[in-house]
Formats: sequence, C-alpha cells, structure tokens
Amino acid sequence: MTRTDIDRAIFDHAPVGLLYTEDRRILRCNARFATIFRYVVAELEGQSMRTLYPSPDEYDHTGAHWSKELGAHGVYADERIMRRKGDELFWCRVRGQSLDPARPLARAVWTFTDLSAERPLAALTRRERQVGMLLVEGLTAKEIAQRLEISPRTVHVHKNRLMARFGVRNSLELVRCLTSMPV
Repeated sequence: MTRTDIDRAIFDHAPVGLLYTEDRRILRCNARFATIFRYVVAELEGQSMRTLYPSPDEYDHTGAHWSKELGAHGVYADERIMRRKGDELFWCRVRGQSLDPARPLARAVWTFTDLSAERPLAALTRRERQVGMLLVEGLTAKEIAQRLEISPRTVHVHKNRLMARFGVRNSLELVRCLTSMPV
C-alpha cells in the first residue's frame, strides 16, 4: 500500500466524522461524518456547512466565534446542537484546527462525534443552549458573559431559566442534566 492509499484509508475509515473545509464549504468528508448527519458523502461535498446548523443565525454566530478562536489559538472545541437531514436536531462534539491561523476559516480540518445517545435534546432557545454549553465547559458567569458579549446578569437569568426548566436546585445538578449524567 502506498502512503496515499494509507492516508485515504485512515480518512475514509476513521471512527469519527472527519471534514475538510475551505471557507466553511465542505470539500471532503468521510462516510462516518455523512452518516452522523444522515446524508451520503456525495450530497455533502461542495455544500456550505450552513445546511448542518439549526438556523442561519447560529451558522453566522458560530462562524464569527470560530474565526475568533481559530485565529487566536489555531484550534477550537465545543459541544453543540447541529441539524441532520430531515431537520432533526442533535448534540454533537466538534473539534477543529485551522491550517492558516491568519485566515482561520480559509482551510480547516474538523472532527464531529454524535452525542445524541448520551445527551438527549431538550427544547431550549439558542442563548440557553449557548449558556448551557459554556456552563458544561466549566466557565463562570463572568467568563460566559465575556464570551457571549452579554452581561453577567443576563447569564444568570438564562442559567436560572435552565435550572427551572430542568427542575434542579444548583449549578452542579444543572450540569449533570445538560450532560445527561446520573444525579
């Protein structure tokens, strides 16, 4: 087997969804990635990643955030809600690396892991999902406020709504609910 054959086999048969993008357009993805999103590879290659987001607003907001983080660090990681073919929403772990930090979204490599089996989806607003994801990452209200460019008081309002929605009494219980860990 040649080096090219080995590289192709690794990419095509990786146990996670792999994606190569240029300016947020899918140029290459593996079968696992297509399966996660309930497409076949040919349906995704050449398409904008916009198709995979719950809304155009989330696509735009995420792009701005990715650009900032990839530009600063060259890598990015989070857990977020994405959209499968047929409009089903699900939790997904996303990891990315820019190939050119000076132009962070120009060329990037991504991994996607389906978390839907371990993290059922709750009906939350976009901002509740953002606050919840950052709470799960261990950020404080002040850090979340800075990241989302909102006030710490607004973060507390969203956190309190989440706690009421999940019927929990404190942040630890909320994080357990958001990550579907047993209480």
